[in-house]
Amino acid sequence: MTKTALITGVTGQDGSYLAELLLDKGYTVVGLVRRLSTPNFTNLHFANKRANFHVLTGDLTDPASLRTAISKSKPDEIYNLAAMSFVKTSWDQPVLTQNVNFIGVLHLLEAVKNASEPIRMYQASTSEMFGNVPPPQKETDAMIPHSPYGVAKLAAHRMCKVYRDSHDVHVSCGILFNHESPRRGLEFVTRKIANGVVKIKLGQQNYLSMGNVNTYRDWGYAKDYVRAMWMMLQQDDPDDYVIGTGISHSVLDFIKVAFDSVGMEYDELIHLEIDKRYYRPVDILELKADPAKANRVLGWKPSLSFRDLVRHMVESEYKRLTQGQIPKR
Repeated sequence: MTKTALITGVTGQDGSYLAELLLDKGYTVVGLVRRLSTPNFTNLHFANKRANFHVLTGDLTDPASLRTAISKSKPDEIYNLAAMSFVKTSWDQPVLTQNVNFIGVLHLLEAVKNASEPIRMYQASTSEMFGNVPPPQKETDAMIPHSPYGVAKLAAHRMCKVYRDSHDVHVSCGILFNHESPRRGLEFVTRKIANGVVKIKLGQQNYLSMGNVNTYRDWGYAKDYVRAMWMMLQQDDPDDYVIGTGISHSVLDFIKVAFDSVGMEYDELIHLEIDKRYYRPVDILELKADPAKANRVLGWKPSLSFRDLVRHMVESEYKRLTQGQIPKR
């Protein structure tokens, strides 16, 4: 029988890739979107071509809308990807961050618990929950977040376990490390770098204005990570899984590979301006996954290397800005 999946945050990077993956697997996919005066469906370019893709309006902060969405869509699986997801902004909007990233998840857990039919739920947890715990980080390591975003995500992560153990809710949490793609928003550092380097190549920009370029992150490809989400909900028993490549690179590494991708040699004196406005109040020095459990239990492994990921993002940005391919060297 055809399965139905309800995806919150379907218009984002992960939501759009996940929707495509599930549609290709024969699912009926229902995307939950907030009611906005000008909805952003840029990532849902496939929507009009797929008869089994539908949209409902709803909001994690409105429990009645969640119950209505579940009643209308009757999902077998729910993937909760909606969040206030820009870490730096969480210091400016800490209350909103808690309301969406924690209380909203609690609303959803209650709706799943009280649904008339069993539903499997995926919760998007994050490597930001670890804070500066020494890498590599795994599922059983201490979690000491350093941002309102990380605190809210950790509260939701812990609440999922409470509902799993106390109410027998089939909820799995993906502790995803940084994952990127051409669909990433321009406010995120990876897309900012890819966009900025291409503009420098085209003579439209002189330099990159950056914060701390000496922090290290475990970067992977978003398409690989949504595949892991689906794999988690196919397991008989719910559980938590760290998803990452197991290799970390600095922001500066990302910049250097991006310049190499457009045939330019990076020069710090010319191409980089450090702007303290982009610093976080407290920075996490290094996030690096230990994905052994996901490799062993799910059989999950990433398909794209760091260098190929950066090149893919830069090439996509170049094509978007010029409608052409990067000239060969």
